[in-house]
Amino acid sequence: MRTTLRLQLRFLLPLALVLVAAAYLTLPLVDRLTVRWFARDLDLRGDLIANALSDPLENALATGDTASVDALFERTVLDERLLALGLCPPDNRLSQPTRAFPAELDCAQAARLGEARRPLFKAATGAVHVRVQPLRSAAPQAPRLLLVHDFSFVEHRSKDTRGYLLVLIVAMGAAMALITVVVAQLSWRGWVAGARAVLRGEGLLRPLSPPPPEFAPIAVELRARLRGLEDEYRRARGPESAWNAERLRRLLATELHDQEIIVVSNREPYLHERDGDRIVVRRPASGLVTAIEPVMRACSGTWIAHGSGSADRESVDDHDRVRVPPGEEDYTLRRLWLTEDEEQGYYYGFANEGVWPLCHAAHVRPVFRESDWRRYRAVNRRFAEAVVVEARSEDPVVLMQDYHFALLPAMLRELLPRATIITFWHIPWPSPESFGICPWSQELLRGMLGSTILGFHTKHHCRNFMETVDRQLEARIEHEHDTISHEGKETLIESYPISIEWPSPEVCAAWPAAKLCRERVFARFGLRSDARLAAGVDRFDYTKGILERLHAVERMLEKYPEWTGRFGFVQIAAPTRSALEEYRAFQARIESVTERINTRFGREDYRPVHLVAEHHDQDALIELYRAADACVVTSLHDGMNLVSKEFVAARDDERGVLVLSRYAGAAREMTEALIVNPYHVEETADALQRAITMPAEEQRVRMASLRDTVREYNVYRWAGRMLSDAARVRVRERIADRVAQSREP
Repeated sequence: MRTTLRLQLRFLLPLALVLVAAAYLTLPLVDRLTVRWFARDLDLRGDLIANALSDPLENALATGDTASVDALFERTVLDERLLALGLCPPDNRLSQPTRAFPAELDCAQAARLGEARRPLFKAATGAVHVRVQPLRSAAPQAPRLLLVHDFSFVEHRSKDTRGYLLVLIVAMGAAMALITVVVAQLSWRGWVAGARAVLRGEGLLRPLSPPPPEFAPIAVELRARLRGLEDEYRRARGPESAWNAERLRRLLATELHDQEIIVVSNREPYLHERDGDRIVVRRPASGLVTAIEPVMRACSGTWIAHGSGSADRESVDDHDRVRVPPGEEDYTLRRLWLTEDEEQGYYYGFANEGVWPLCHAAHVRPVFRESDWRRYRAVNRRFAEAVVVEARSEDPVVLMQDYHFALLPAMLRELLPRATIITFWHIPWPSPESFGICPWSQELLRGMLGSTILGFHTKHHCRNFMETVDRQLEARIEHEHDTISHEGKETLIESYPISIEWPSPEVCAAWPAAKLCRERVFARFGLRSDARLAAGVDRFDYTKGILERLHAVERMLEKYPEWTGRFGFVQIAAPTRSALEEYRAFQARIESVTERINTRFGREDYRPVHLVAEHHDQDALIELYRAADACVVTSLHDGMNLVSKEFVAARDDERGVLVLSRYAGAAREMTEALIVNPYHVEETADALQRAITMPAEEQRVRMASLRDTVREYNVYRWAGRMLSDAARVRVRERIADRVAQSREP
């Protein structure tokens, strides 16, 4: 016992010394870090205050209204942290200081502190934080704003932090000492018992045995907990740097080194069309293509799609492949050819008359035919075989896109068992009751659960899918880890909000100025120079809320007649699925309502609504976005809607207002938009009127926040998160395979 005590004391004395040294070294470091963090926060706070004051301050200075400046400053310094404000003209003579401004501080001292990057100043009243911030105009003779924050609260917090840290170190030392004593006692007893057993000749020839079976459930639970911690860490971790094409390439090089990426979609990213004697290349109007194409350019993989252009067959090689984009050739496009019957049954029939209305709460009845189902299944099988042909390895990463290929994951799982299959469902997932309408609902669910990862835009759609599986199939669902285990295969169900490629500075520099865009668009549609312009950009689809949008425009002109003659609404509506009667009837109805509004409120030289039923290239859309005072997105049910994000990305002038339906997935991210219920005509009309009369300062604040959101959560982040998850799953599966092989006799 005495020997044990001596051993413990020999360990505890160095431990105490280490803890004292740690406290001695840590406390000053904590002080420096605390000061640095709070100084940085006050810098950011100063920038925010300066930006908020710039417009009213510049207006008052321009008119020489010093009384308004004094009143504005006095209201601003009511903030508990902001001590004083002043102005520093170019001659550095302090002007307009507030009452609490430190007497010993002047503009020259503040400038020197800024140049030395030492914002703290010892005033008679205590430590203060000094920040000199130019106004927004940045005119040569414009004064700078001098902000003085009270820094004394940091000293109090630093003192509290030191106390808490000291208590923590003492508590940790006491806990470590207690654990050491207990472990030493147990270890000593174990060593003594082991020595006695050896002396008795026991245990020398006993073979190693596996852990008792009663520990197996504990091991399973431990692995599950570790996976849960990993998932929580991954979701809570913010982006380390901006997501862009280069970062996505680095991710592929590190986490998916030498792994091939194959994308499968119905719509191809480029169509070759015959225009007289020449062949032109056109990008289809598709949110899916807008999102996926930048990713493929970064990955340099293979894209498999249905070839639908009139000159597509003339543009491929003997293996139905063509390198795209034209002139850059970043990746390979492999085209599949469908017969007219196959396209009618698989695409127009089952996919767009059945699954599309089934998943959208747009009050259109889905139609299911046995013949359409057979063609849908056959086309999915053809695409699965095409993936096998294009795959150069047994374990490619395959990204399947949308509702056209619900059966494809399970089919591909049979053909390429080692493949990592990511299925992304671009449209909403309905409630279990709604999905149960489909006669082949269980077959669709089994097909989708062949995926390694199944992605949706929102958590709400993920929950709907998991509840649907729970109702329809025998499967183990782990809501805590967002996984479904079915027929021995585990599928991760995760939300990945899709986005767009954020335009580079070079791209933005090539855009025409917003003023020039406005002049061109106003001239094209015959609008007065002082008019207000709202725009909508969609496909001709009943889920996009175009009809509800027109009703809102009509109600706004009724309710606010002063806008007649001074307001224009341009609706770009790209024709789509015109082979379906439902879509033809919808387009005819939109044209009829447009004509009615123009007849009612128009004049010989003025039309309030301009319906443009044709495809527009990206340059034309950018021009419209930059010219519009408002962009109106009134989807009745939408997975995400990328038009809202394209509009925000195009407004580098931080002007314009986004009116956004609450039933679009984008509404969960873009909360600074004017969120409306498109079924409520009065609410949407009022939001439209508010958008075109919103003050410039409010527009700037809202648009700046929206741009930050879209810039950070761009398409590369969407793809990067999916591919990172796929890489982790691949590593986990490879380890499991090796463990299983090592156990085989």
